[in-house]
Amino acid sequence: MVNVSVFLLMCVLLIILPGPDTAIATKNTLTVSRKGGIQTILGSCCGLLIHTLAAVIGLSAIIVKSAYVFTALKYVGAVYLCYLGVKTLWTLKTIRTQSPVLHDESQIDYKYAHQSCFKQGFLTNITNPKVAVFFLTFLPQFVDATNATFVPFLIMGLVYTAITALWFVFYVYLLDKISVFMKRPTTKAVIEGLTGTILIGFGIKLALEKAH
Repeated sequence: MVNVSVFLLMCVLLIILPGPDTAIATKNTLTVSRKGGIQTILGSCCGLLIHTLAAVIGLSAIIVKSAYVFTALKYVGAVYLCYLGVKTLWTLKTIRTQSPVLHDESQIDYKYAHQSCFKQGFLTNITNPKVAVFFLTFLPQFVDATNATFVPFLIMGLVYTAITALWFVFYVYLLDKISVFMKRPTTKAVIEGLTGTILIGFGIKLALEKAH
């Protein structure tokens, strides 16, 4: 039971740390609506499920051990994060022309609605090889290597995904509750600027990550 408690505590601490998924969820919640944030979360969780299955069947080990595969995947992820960051910063031009306050969801800037929030969440997560590294370095610490690891790995991956979903749903709903203030042009411009810069920063950081 101690290991289970430690595992759950570590999951919570790791999940609440801001990362690319947080930045994408924040951006889509504020620019599309709560629905956009939830779709982003679903995309991220689908990415986590694939990483879980990959870890279970050993594909993640191939990614981590193969410098070529790791490098290719990390650059795809880095380019995508930088692309989202630049695109977010570009929207600052239009934010300045918006009305001072958006009073209800019907006034949200739906020019972003054509964008697939699910796809953004999914691609951000699935193209991040550090997630694969995390699953192969974190999960084994809570598994008895002398026994079969398939089921324990699968259960822990599903638990981690479930906790991630719960945390981000809470986060998105919290953002939505204070959306009137958050969607004021000045506040939104600051948030968009920070989010875009953070995404580019994560992209650069991922590009500089070395294979282990």
